[in-house]
Order: sequence, then C-alpha cells, then structure tokens
Amino acid sequence: MLRCRAHSFPRVCPLVYPVWATGAGIFCAAFLTPLVALKASSRRAGDRMGCGQELDRVLHHMPFVAVYLETYGCQMNVNDTEIVWAILQKNGYARTKKLDEADVVLLVTCSVREKAEQAIWNRLQHLRALKARRRPARAALRIGILGCMAERLKEEILHREKLVDVVAGPDAYRDLPRLLAVAESGQQAANVLLSLDETYADILPVQTAAGGTTAFVSIMRGCDNMCSYCIVPFTRGRERSRPIASILQEVRMLSDQGVKEVTLLGQNVNSFRDLSEVQFQSVAAPGLSRGFSTVYKAKPGGLRFSHLLDQVSRIDPEMRIRFTSPHPKDFPDEVLQLIQERHNICKQLHLPAQSGSTRVLEAMRRGYTREAYLELVHHVRDSIPGVSLSSDFITGFCGETEEDHQQTVSLLREVRYNIGFLFAYSMRQKTRAHHRLQDDVPADVKKRRLEQLIATFREEAARANAALVGQAQLVLVEGPSKRSASELCGRNDGNIKVIFPDAELEDAAESRAPGRAQPGDYVMVKVTSASSQTLRGVPLCRTTLSRAAAAH
Repeated sequence: MLRCRAHSFPRVCPLVYPVWATGAGIFCAAFLTPLVALKASSRRAGDRMGCGQELDRVLHHMPFVAVYLETYGCQMNVNDTEIVWAILQKNGYARTKKLDEADVVLLVTCSVREKAEQAIWNRLQHLRALKARRRPARAALRIGILGCMAERLKEEILHREKLVDVVAGPDAYRDLPRLLAVAESGQQAANVLLSLDETYADILPVQTAAGGTTAFVSIMRGCDNMCSYCIVPFTRGRERSRPIASILQEVRMLSDQGVKEVTLLGQNVNSFRDLSEVQFQSVAAPGLSRGFSTVYKAKPGGLRFSHLLDQVSRIDPEMRIRFTSPHPKDFPDEVLQLIQERHNICKQLHLPAQSGSTRVLEAMRRGYTREAYLELVHHVRDSIPGVSLSSDFITGFCGETEEDHQQTVSLLREVRYNIGFLFAYSMRQKTRAHHRLQDDVPADVKKRRLEQLIATFREEAARANAALVGQAQLVLVEGPSKRSASELCGRNDGNIKVIFPDAELEDAAESRAPGRAQPGDYVMVKVTSASSQTLRGVPLCRTTLSRAAAAH
C-alpha cells in the first residue's frame, strides 16, 4: 500500500469516491469493479493493483487526492485539459468541481497574449491566499501551472514568490503523476521538455462536460509556420500529426456517446500529415493556395487533411464536423470540394487574415499579400455557396501605420465576416518580432485602432447575419439560453448562435411524438431577427441532419 505519512493524501480511484464520500460505511461490490490505482512499488502511469487493496484503503477511510482543473485560452487548451484528466484519472486521482475541496489545483494556461498571462498571475495570488487559509489538519494545497505559459516562463513561475509546486509543458502531461509525487514531498517539480513526436495518440481524452453535445478532437500539435508575432512554435514545438486510425477511434467513441458535433483541432490543422502508414510516405507534397508562400519547404509523404476529413465525415452522418485553426496557405481544391459535397461538414471556414496590409503581412511573415488573401476568399465563396467566414486580426503590430490600419478596416468591410477575433498586439519573448522588430505603436493608439476594428466588424457582421432573416436554419441544440430558462440556445451550420423559444415541437420524420427539444437535437428555426453575434427565431420542427440536407 502507498505510504500515508501524517496529513498526506494517497491516490484513490475516483470510481470509489461516491461510495466513500457518503460516510455511511456501507459499500457495494458493484461500485468497486473494475478499480485501478498505483502499485506500492511504482508511480508510473499504467501500473495497477488489485481491487482488494483498493477496498482495504476505502474501508480504512483513507482520504482522496481531489484535483481541481481550470482552463484558460484556446480550444487546444480545453482538449489538453481532457488529456490531463484522462492521465490523472487513470492514476487514481479524484476530480472535484469545488475549489475549496481540492488538494491539487492545476491551471492549463495560455501564453499567446500578455493579458492571458496576467490573468494567471492574478489567479495565483488568489490561490496563495487559499493556500494560507488551509486547515492544519489537511495536507498542503499543491498548485500546478500547465501548458504554454509553463513552457515559456518556467524559471519565473518556479521562483516568483514560490507560489507554484508543479510546472509541466504541453508535451509533459504523461509525467504529471511523477511531478505531483515529488511535490507531495514538499519539493518543486518541473518538466518543460518539448517533443518531436508526442501527440497523446494513445490517450482518449475524458470529456470535461459530461453529456455534452460537442467535443474537440486534437489531430496535430505544434506549428512550423514561424509567423514573426507568434509564440506557439516555441511553446508547443514543431508540427506532428496523430495517426488517422487513432483519430477515427476517438471520433467513433464520441459518436457512440451521443456527441453531435466534433471540431478537429490543431495549430495549423490543414497541414495535417500522417506518416504512420508506410505506403503513403512517398506521396508528393501538396501545392499551396494560389499566391501563397511559406518560410519552410513543404514536406512530401503522408496522408493529408483531405483524406482525414473524408474519413471522419463518413463515421456518423448525424455528426457535424468542424475544424480549426487552419492557415490560409493550405486550402487545396479537394478540401473545398469535400466541404461542399458532404452534408455533415459545416459550411464554415476560419480564414485568419491577421492584417489587411500587405506591408504588415510581410513583416508578420504570413506568406501572402492582401490580394492573394482576397483571391482565396472569392475562390472559397465560389466553391462553397453560402459559406460562413471567420477570421483573426491583430492591430498595432510593429511598424503599423495609420494607412496600414485603414487597409485592415477596408478588408473587414470587403469580406464581411460572420465571426471575428480581434486583438491588440503584445510582444512575446523568443519570437522573431522580439529579436528583429520594435513594438513602436503606443498603447493608446492600439486601443483606438482595436475599438475601430471591433466596431467595423460588428457593423458588417450584423449586415451579413441580417441576410439570414426569413430563412430557415438548422440548429444543433446545446441547452437553455443563459439569459432565459424559457429559451433554448444552439448554433447553426455557420457556427452562429441561435436563440429560440423552448416550445413543444412536431418531429419532421414523425418518428417521435411531439415534445420539447433536448440538447443534441436538431431543430429547424425560422430566423426573425439578427445582430452581429446572434440570431433569433421561431422553432418549426425537430429533424435530423440527413433529412435537413436532403430537403435543402
């Protein structure tokens, strides 16, 4: 049995927790199989011991190690959180959603912008106070910083006020059980080694939102693009893709669980390249989008994104497929054609422009001009009628003039995006911009320009969404609206939020009796009003993805 010094918390399988927590002293064998925990001789992931020792531990009321997880930043961090929990759960940790119950607090962090990092420092001060209030009868609260910020600021995190016990980079999550064991003895522990091949392909993430209708599936990690403003290649390493077989296995599992929408994730998702199948290793490298270039030579061999997208979309005709984040350079015609043909691949693309100025795009090392980007937008809209477009923009990048800014404003007006993510530039250490350029746009100018970009985007998005008024939109129900319990909320094919009354509905196929829509149902909604971010409408009927596509 694991040692249990005074006030230490050995790991216990979370499947036992509901029984132990009742304190009733009554245990049912049905709750205790199958159970897994660490052997006394090892703390490595994968080592197991029998149910008898676990039951002995429960009967002696030995306490649990409860883990509290918080996620900051992008969808990749959401997926990382699920991977982390899968690893910890397999090693016998229990999960808590209440911070004051936690023995371990792990923050999965973002380092893309300074504001994201500052939120973590502020959170650590709050956790410091929580740690200080800890009752003497309990073991010391252990705090861990995971992900991109851990990779970028390891030394500062460990030494700044000694707030953190564990630091683990994005490629070190398998090492968490060992790191936490070291921290349990009162020492700080860190692993921020980047990997050339880690994809966590053999770990099926544990969905953090039980019974959810949507899920994220990571298909690759890292990035090779080396845009001059971006920290990602330095915090997440070089590009490497998961084997297609492991991705398909995860998507099938999600389909079996009732998930109705999967988003394929990667830093540059459409440069996916699976080299695991030998017969495809000599395939020629695909060409870039017209007018685009890249700072690194395209690599031959492997199964590409179009093959993956084809295979994933065939798994479940009632499951929507999305993907993010792509780079505009990697949109071969076969990908666009596949999106147009398959009814369950959403007609929505993320085309991150970053700037509307060719001069700024060159300084950013984006590999395209304004003209090439606009040509791609027109080609996408010709290939996929009715496509919904989203984009990322950075304002106030090094050397950006007022004229450059106005070119970005005009790009927003010309393209008229449905969804936008707009940010003021913040310099990141290690990036090319940090070494070669000067962050010379004053903060107040960045703020003014950002406000103008946001106002322009909202104005144009409102016009784009207004064109949908009077149309019927297929909506995947996610749950009650946050503002009204009498309304439901979901998203249409274009990923735009749709709100409608929670009313009794007929079933279009007449395969079910009339009733209220539930999360995971598809509902046809007639749009009655629109804003820059939301559509409102009246529900017409429940239906299916396949039936709606056939009727279109």
